[in-house]
Amino acid sequence: MVFWIIGLAGAGKTTVAKALYSHLKQENPSTVLLDGDAIREIMGGDLGFTLEDRRRNGWRICRMCKYLDDQGVNVVCATLSQFHEQQDWNREHLSRYFEVYLDVDMEVLVQRDQKGLYSAALAGKIQNVVGVDMPFPLPNAPDMIVKNSEPVSDFNKIITEIQCEFAKKYVEKNNDKS
Repeated sequence: MVFWIIGLAGAGKTTVAKALYSHLKQENPSTVLLDGDAIREIMGGDLGFTLEDRRRNGWRICRMCKYLDDQGVNVVCATLSQFHEQQDWNREHLSRYFEVYLDVDMEVLVQRDQKGLYSAALAGKIQNVVGVDMPFPLPNAPDMIVKNSEPVSDFNKIITEIQCEFAKKYVEKNNDKS
């Protein structure tokens, strides 16, 4: 199974993914955490942040998830995921794919601005920042949308909601096959 946690920079993808991973890892040791930024670095840091480089990195992440999924490894993946064709590919090629979109107002993202991306992009110091000078098409069909604009101190509620929605999706899917 693959939990695909998506959203803009500062939306909380890595934080939510780490919390979900920790919970799932207790239940099944064959669980890994993938982060889009880490994959970029692991693969040699050979890509920039142009639209085409982002697309290439996205495909690397999709294929890594498929490779692990084919071996029965559960994956929690935190990634920007701005390309519908990759989300569609995941739905078609991964055994149990669950897409969670972290929806955060742009004003909140600019306030959080942990990496300084938004302030630099808005000041014209850098380019290719998704959500500022590069589009972020909203996902077509996320399995779940989490509004994450308010500060959260305990992610257990979000993790429980994700797991409940995941269970509903795959229980219903299995019941439909009967």
